[in-house]
Amino acid sequence: MDFRDDVDLDASQVEDVGGGGGGFLGGGGLMVGGGVVGVIVLVVAALFFGVNPAALLGGGDGGAQRPAAPGSDLGAQCRKGSDADQSEKCRVVGVVNSVQAYWREAFTERGKGAYRNARTILFTGGVNTGCGQASSAVGPFYCPADSRVYLDLGFFTDLESRFGARGGPFAQAYVIAHEYGHHVQNLIGTSRRVGNDRQGAESASVRLELQADCYAGVWAKHAVETGFYAAPFTSADIQEALDAAAAVGDDRIQQRTQGRVDPEGWTHGSAAQRVKWFTTGYQTGSPSRCDTFSGAI
Repeated sequence: MDFRDDVDLDASQVEDVGGGGGGFLGGGGLMVGGGVVGVIVLVVAALFFGVNPAALLGGGDGGAQRPAAPGSDLGAQCRKGSDADQSEKCRVVGVVNSVQAYWREAFTERGKGAYRNARTILFTGGVNTGCGQASSAVGPFYCPADSRVYLDLGFFTDLESRFGARGGPFAQAYVIAHEYGHHVQNLIGTSRRVGNDRQGAESASVRLELQADCYAGVWAKHAVETGFYAAPFTSADIQEALDAAAAVGDDRIQQRTQGRVDPEGWTHGSAAQRVKWFTTGYQTGSPSRCDTFSGAI
């Protein structure tokens, strides 16, 4: 997964805010149903590439925010593709640039109107969002209220150490592309189909997440056409994504954390389903083939 050395990066699409302050249960807290227990259930439900649980709760700013630790000036650091090959933060910039370049073109070609960029926010520890406060424990997420993707880079270490994924640059790219799949869903209105159907093997939540996996595969198929990569992705690159997708399947997470698999508690889909839908997107290269809301999944 090599970027073109001479390609210009647009660092304005990514903001590094450092330590955002305020954990998910900090400040004013978030309560629903069974109180804190209910919140913990929603945190687990939203883990590993989803929507901020505060958005599901209709959360606001979550209380007072501690002063943020200084971030970094990505504009000075991330200028060319060669920088993306050397720096993890610049690699995020390169991936975001490529993903959004693809979707801008796809929206135009498919008559979906104008694609609107979504900024990625890099943070450490905790962050205040348009959907409320969140901690790194939530994992990467997209907030529809402010149309931003939130990512603590420490998640990529957790992906390997806690969840057994092999990791690697393309595993990281898959995570980012999945979150931008949620942005696409928000722009075209698909996200509204979830409603209260947020849990279970056939739930709308699972279908939404699997579609975002499929959209990530579609981008991967067309990534070299965006001009940011020096060559198409290799089979080893794609295997990194498939391995990461499988590692965070609901069944594997449940087996690891509670010793049993309960499909009624699924929110993102099984390991096999996540691999299937990323592969569908990658092999077909067509967003229209990502209709996870029709038929069996």
